[in-house]
Amino acid sequence: MADASAVKHGPGRILIAVYGVFALAATSRAAVQIATQFSVAPIAYVLSAVAAVIYCAATFALAKATSFSRRVATAAIVVELVGVIAIGAFSYTAPEDFPDATVWSHFGQGYGYVPLVLPVLGLLWLRRTAKD
Repeated sequence: MADASAVKHGPGRILIAVYGVFALAATSRAAVQIATQFSVAPIAYVLSAVAAVIYCAATFALAKATSFSRRVATAAIVVELVGVIAIGAFSYTAPEDFPDATVWSHFGQGYGYVPLVLPVLGLLWLRRTAKD
């Protein structure tokens, strides 16, 4: 059984803060893009909104730090990792669908590849704070 509260201590606080920043950035960017330019790249902007929801879920689940929220955080972070890899690859194979950078396009290149590294760090931290 995992020590759920261990997630939000030490380096976990930094992880939660970074997730919070990404939740805010992805939500704001997706909202502006959808509201002002939706017809330019609807697929990319909807995928940005999905990424924003996942970042919000991960942030709240990590901060809540209960055994249930730990499972939610793990699921959200796994979906995030799959998403950034799949959408990163898709953005290279269908560049016409990604005329503007999104959080996960090109594996998070526009965000310094942090979207690619963040879920790996999140999963490692969840594993590190799990009790044997």
